[in-house]
Amino acid sequence: MALGDQVYAMREVAGVPGVYEHHGIDCGPDAIVHYYKGGDVPTVTSTPRDLFARGGRIFVKPRSLAFLPHIVVQRAQSRLGEQRYDLLTNNCEHFANWCKTGRNDCEQLAGFGLQIDRYNLPDLRRLIEGTASDRAPDEAIALFHDALGNIAAAHQTLKREYDQARQDMDTWERVAAAALQRDREDLARAALHRKVAAKKKVDHLTEQLTELVDVQLTLERNRLRAAERSS
Repeated sequence: MALGDQVYAMREVAGVPGVYEHHGIDCGPDAIVHYYKGGDVPTVTSTPRDLFARGGRIFVKPRSLAFLPHIVVQRAQSRLGEQRYDLLTNNCEHFANWCKTGRNDCEQLAGFGLQIDRYNLPDLRRLIEGTASDRAPDEAIALFHDALGNIAAAHQTLKREYDQARQDMDTWERVAAAALQRDREDLARAALHRKVAAKKKVDHLTEQLTELVDVQLTLERNRLRAAERSS
């Protein structure tokens, strides 16, 4: 890990270990700048590495095209104190990607299977933020059910892919071990290459499941509030 690196830490969500990926920027000795959610309002904050990691490992997000490290740090520090967190347009990954590459995007949201184009973006944001009071209760609840059903289907698909990728990792590790026992280093190298590919797929699917769980939990909480208002 070096100055200007885009970093992330895996965390537990809803009792599921290792599915929450939180992004930030390494800004020097014991300083990670990121969207910190520990207070009343999510705020771009510089925190020590141990607080960012929360007892886990810190990983580096590889980037082939990026600003020079000191520029990345300047961009991150220029937004210290910002309180404009938005799950759909300005979350922790949006922030880190903007600092590192200039692109205000989020691979997790783009890839996890939630068909955002089915919804008017302001409608979906109101559902997530729990501010759908401008909707008739029955209409808001119908939107919630539609969104949650969409998420549930996406989660099932991603979970199947995740389980298969984990199985592939274990399989290729066993193949590599067997090949080494037979002094077939060529086959072992090929198997390990397949294992690495499977591991990358697992990591990518973990990112997708992270945001999906976050959206699902938030929507469910707000759906219950809407149901209480309509009763």
